[in-house]
Amino acid sequence: MPVTATPREVLTPDALALLQTVARAGSFAAAARELGLVPSAVTYRVRQVEDALDALLFDRASRQARLTAAGAELLREGERLLGEVDAVANRVRRVATGWESQLTIAVDVIVSTGTMMELAQAFFEVAPQTRLRLRDESLSGTLQSVVSGDSDLALGVSLEPGNTLGLQSRVLGEVPFVFAVAPHHPIAALPEPLGDEVILKYRAVAVADSIQRGSGLTLGLLAGQDVLTVPTMRAKLDVQLRGIGVGFLPEPMARPFLDSGRLVARKVRRPTRVARMSYAWREAGALGPGRGLQWWLAQLESEATRRALLDRHSGMLIG
Repeated sequence: MPVTATPREVLTPDALALLQTVARAGSFAAAARELGLVPSAVTYRVRQVEDALDALLFDRASRQARLTAAGAELLREGERLLGEVDAVANRVRRVATGWESQLTIAVDVIVSTGTMMELAQAFFEVAPQTRLRLRDESLSGTLQSVVSGDSDLALGVSLEPGNTLGLQSRVLGEVPFVFAVAPHHPIAALPEPLGDEVILKYRAVAVADSIQRGSGLTLGLLAGQDVLTVPTMRAKLDVQLRGIGVGFLPEPMARPFLDSGRLVARKVRRPTRVARMSYAWREAGALGPGRGLQWWLAQLESEATRRALLDRHSGMLIG
């Protein structure tokens, strides 16, 4: 009689990754194609895990491989375990070489994409062995990404980090905002300064807060105003260029379109908004920051670099 393998023997990183692939692909056959295996090999490896756990992980009643409650729980925990394996490998590599195997940077929608790409290119010239992951974030989600540990560094934090445990922060700079509309939008012809009672009649454009948990942050909107919510500041700019809505834009981002006449700035009665932006990073414990994070922090010590990250949007191309 064959001896069933123990959970410790079968719950390997490879097995967990295979289960993730089956769940994502929706069937054993599709997972097999993705992994370059025959379907019977995938079925056998899934059955091994199920036998070791004495639990059915996938409902095979239909042609789709649907997770059971037990399977969903295993994948939730498996994702956490795989993350811990990656973290251990990252720490071991740092001990051996000083360089992180992966560095994740949260980049707020207000930050210049072109400047980020130039910095990334320069980083790879000194650290080709470190994988770089850039995350698009906005509003409170930018800070939350580094607080939660999803990012090692956050650029363009609009909330005051305060005394958040395990976090360091520095000022990145200030960004003035301008109320800008397309010249063909009805509000462009109204007398200035525009009061809230006038602005309220027109659709506003807002960038969605990227925070994953809790309530997001909303800025510059009036109670009862119709709102179109978009995922990025570039999308907000595009919408306002089309005259679909109105709202405040970072002045450096709007500047080339104001200069060309594709946007017009309108004076409003409410106070001028100036956002004070920061950058924040997680403390690295006894090891200290890795050489990759040290490199980025060194670049941010330059006033010219900080200014370029917030101010240099002239290369943006909007159709």
